[in-house]
Amino acid sequence: MPSNTRRFLLTLLLGLILIPTAPLFAQSTGVRINTIVIDPGHGGKDAGCVSRDGKTLEKNVVLDVALKLGKRIEEAYPDVKVIYTRSTDKFIPLDQRAAIANKNNADLFISIHVNSVKNNASARGTETWVMGMHKSASNFEVCKLENSVIVLEEDYSSNYQGFDPNNPESYIIFSLLQNAHLEQSLDLADKMQTQFRAGAIKKDRGIKQGGLLVLWKCTMPAVLTEIGFMSNAEDLKVMRSAAQRDKMAGSIFEAIKKYKQAYERDLDVVTSPTTIKPQGEQNEQGKYRIQIFASTKQLSPNDPAFKGLKDCEAITANSMFKYTFGRYASETEARKDLPYVRQYFPEAFVTQISK
Repeated sequence: MPSNTRRFLLTLLLGLILIPTAPLFAQSTGVRINTIVIDPGHGGKDAGCVSRDGKTLEKNVVLDVALKLGKRIEEAYPDVKVIYTRSTDKFIPLDQRAAIANKNNADLFISIHVNSVKNNASARGTETWVMGMHKSASNFEVCKLENSVIVLEEDYSSNYQGFDPNNPESYIIFSLLQNAHLEQSLDLADKMQTQFRAGAIKKDRGIKQGGLLVLWKCTMPAVLTEIGFMSNAEDLKVMRSAAQRDKMAGSIFEAIKKYKQAYERDLDVVTSPTTIKPQGEQNEQGKYRIQIFASTKQLSPNDPAFKGLKDCEAITANSMFKYTFGRYASETEARKDLPYVRQYFPEAFVTQISK
């Protein structure tokens, strides 16, 4: 392994120990979403993707969508603080974008971008990324493109401990990262893609994981969403419309709204002094479960990770195993057992399983 890569790994591992992290269950144990950081990608000397005719720049499209999104959040939730990593055509280094979110104790970080591919004008649609390992060559290419902006920064080699966005070995570190907020990030990403399917650009390219520098230092649930392809004529037409950009912002807002409702609705339940034992009989056809944690590994039923809690099972989703307790016919029924489960797993929350 080259010395630069070794230095990058060692320095970054030390940095991970020193980075302040939020509690693993901050979002699902009754902490309200008070601050949202919106990150319009690129800016200033970094135009991002550019349309073939040179008339449309990614940095302008995403800034407009970001400002429209922020306005919707502020109007709907006056008590939620909205912070932009940039609100003008200004260049912001990638590491500073996460730093802004961390400094302000943000509860959500949303980075907005536009996609583009060479020699493939047919590729189109939306996709949302979370921090993780890229598992395909196409994912790696997107990560290289989004991370390549660091070469525009002064002394980027020192700022990123020798990280080279074009060197696969530099991405080894991302296999060592344990994202405490991966589950919440995946949840938000799923809600965003659901809303996009009913929005301005309906082609759903799914949720993806990759080593994205703008996400890896975030100490809160964080996503990067690609709202369309600049290289596709249909997507580009949508992005050039102010009304459609507003619709895109609306899709992201609806996802945030549903995410916020899901994580804040447990506030009253968790503070209940009543402890209810699990039911002796559970509805085998129940669509509702109590999710206790998620893992990339499949665990045996008697694994110590379950802390002795019985009636747990795994559900596979997004290359992960979601571990749940019980089966319930209704949300109300599941919530009766939630305080009991939270004695073992304070981060547990009620979820609905798609059939």
